[in-house]
Amino acid sequence: MPLESCISNCLQLFSVSLLLIISLTNIFSLMDLSTRNNILTIVLGVLIIGLSYFLYRSIVDPYQEVLIEQEMVERERHRMSLVRDVLIQYRNENGNYPPTDGGLDSLVQFLKTNERMVQQADSLFAFRPPSRFSPDSLVYSPRAPFNKFEYTLNDTIRPRLYLLTNPGSDDRIGDLQRTTLLNAPNWN
Repeated sequence: MPLESCISNCLQLFSVSLLLIISLTNIFSLMDLSTRNNILTIVLGVLIIGLSYFLYRSIVDPYQEVLIEQEMVERERHRMSLVRDVLIQYRNENGNYPPTDGGLDSLVQFLKTNERMVQQADSLFAFRPPSRFSPDSLVYSPRAPFNKFEYTLNDTIRPRLYLLTNPGSDDRIGDLQRTTLLNAPNWN
């Protein structure tokens, strides 16, 4: 989308410049040669600078968007890894993963009420900047519209397996069938 708007802006600038040159040709016929060359040099110089700027923006802007998108993906994956770490701590304390229904809410409650988690949560589960740690926001994606991660527990097999997914992307941690993917993210 930004590339299309940049191309559109370049075409508009080019067409305005072309119209300016055509209108100046009529005026040039009345001028002497050195004045005409000086004016033409200035107009073409401005045109070259303008087109160079639009070319630069058409290259840099999409690259900046890619960098911003990569940073957001890293922040989402980091947040999902933190949820995985809390799930492991929950299992170590309680012997099992939380149930599917209300499982992520159980994790938030665990972070707020478990004495050790309350004391060490800031150091154990630090968010990536610019976000700050909050137990309530742990189970939500940092990307707008801030979807809640989806958690499913398969308690019909041993060991119990879970699947943590991000509804805004294809990222997931764990699997509901294969024990070899327990706690394993799919992006490594």
